[in-house]
Amino acid sequence: MADNVTSLFRSTAAHSPSMAALTREGGDGAGPVDFCIPCNPYFPTPDMFQDMAARLREIVTYYPSSADTITAELCDLLQLPPQCVAMGNGSTELITWIDHLLVRESLAVPVPTFGRWTDQPMETGKRVDMFPLQESSGFALDLAQYAEFIRARGTRVAVVCNPNNPDGGFVPKHALMQFMDSLADLDLVVIDESFLEFADAEAEPSVVQEAMLRPNVVVLRSLGKNFGLHGIRFGYLVANPALAGKVRSMLPKWNLNSFAEHVVFMLKEHGAEYRQSLQQVRRDRMEMAAHLSALPGLTVYPSQGNFLFVRLPVGAEGTVVRDRLLTEHRILVRECGNKIGSSSRFLRLVVRPEVDVRRLVSALEQVLYGSRKGATVPELGTGTNYSSGTAAVDRLVSETNGGGLRMPPAVAAAVAGPAQVIAAAPAMAVPGMAAPAAGSAMPLPATAAAPPGAPLPQAPMRPPAPAAQQAPAPAPGPTPPGVPARGGLTAAQVRGMTAPPPAAPDLTPAPAAGWPSPQNWPNAAGMNQAG
Repeated sequence: MADNVTSLFRSTAAHSPSMAALTREGGDGAGPVDFCIPCNPYFPTPDMFQDMAARLREIVTYYPSSADTITAELCDLLQLPPQCVAMGNGSTELITWIDHLLVRESLAVPVPTFGRWTDQPMETGKRVDMFPLQESSGFALDLAQYAEFIRARGTRVAVVCNPNNPDGGFVPKHALMQFMDSLADLDLVVIDESFLEFADAEAEPSVVQEAMLRPNVVVLRSLGKNFGLHGIRFGYLVANPALAGKVRSMLPKWNLNSFAEHVVFMLKEHGAEYRQSLQQVRRDRMEMAAHLSALPGLTVYPSQGNFLFVRLPVGAEGTVVRDRLLTEHRILVRECGNKIGSSSRFLRLVVRPEVDVRRLVSALEQVLYGSRKGATVPELGTGTNYSSGTAAVDRLVSETNGGGLRMPPAVAAAVAGPAQVIAAAPAMAVPGMAAPAAGSAMPLPATAAAPPGAPLPQAPMRPPAPAAQQAPAPAPGPTPPGVPARGGLTAAQVRGMTAPPPAAPDLTPAPAAGWPSPQNWPNAAGMNQAG
């Protein structure tokens, strides 16, 4: 795998090679430990997998039931009216149909975020207005500023991902309801709740009930992420009957496969195990954040998803870290340099059981610091899309704590170096809007790694930044590498390139966990039970 890791990442249209491709490349029939794909590691249970294996021939031999039949069963579990629901072959299919049917000319979305919300509308010729989330405020989404941005641009469709991917930022339900009501004249407001069932900031954070009562709101939900079954490809949207029916009428016949049907119909017997799995992921998230926060120079942002957004220490190149983790330690991570609004300084790490987290932390210590924990991370300069001038920019920006920097033209040219500049799109400029800062931090408190079984502190929710601490607008001039351009972003992306590191040892996968006997199935938000 060491000889081909770079070509694996270059040759895929997705952000990372598939697990099937990595398993084939490994040659031993085992894939890496997966910290990349945001999947529930505790569901389905081993008994559920055995049931599916026993019925494999029947499942793959025959056509599934109609989408209406499968949707009716899901709605019975979630206590939702079927006329307000449309099921798709994954949330990306539903995003595609939302774009084709409900987005006429323009769409606004905060960035960084899930790539299909930027790429899909651009592929069909729509204008995408990207609202940059400020690193100086921990990537928190200010809905009031976002609404002003939408009004200034004249955007007709607004998207909010809650929690947001990749940073895990969370918006309270009451704030989202005010946002939806303030934009009641828009063609559409989409609330993407694909990761909401992993959140624990509120008892009932979903806005699905409110969406059914509003004429221009669609809520998107995922099943593959929550149920740990990305390969089955199923998700659903909730809206008023007119909107949901419009999407449902255009979906292809048999867009839901027999595996999706089998899982939906077996869920009624496994509600308690599902609820327990979500609770375990939330506990794992707190413990993982504490372990990672203890690494010198690593910034961990508070998250309500089943992943953590981390900023690497000064000088560390994300593609190099990614490739060395994969080839030397058989660990797959999501490097975020090809996400609009992010850079190669950031990784998204999926929440996993503690045995895997300890392996990740140990590997990061070796890759980032070598034999001396806390040692300066060397700048890696050959064949990457990030290293040229990046350490210099980091050092300069750290002097203002990410508050922005007024650089003379000579200095700006020096730190920009030969790397490609991401220029602002003139149509996206908004008067008075500051550019996102490149090097600020809003870390969790640094905590020493706790012994097994010891209680760990609750990761705090991300507070909104006080107005007095907002980043001032930098002077006009070239944009340093890895820093979003002033007033908006283009779709220009540069995929990382690295030299192949050494080969990797074999790793033993973590054991699966079972859960207690079934009880009541959770409601539409998946969180009607305390605990």
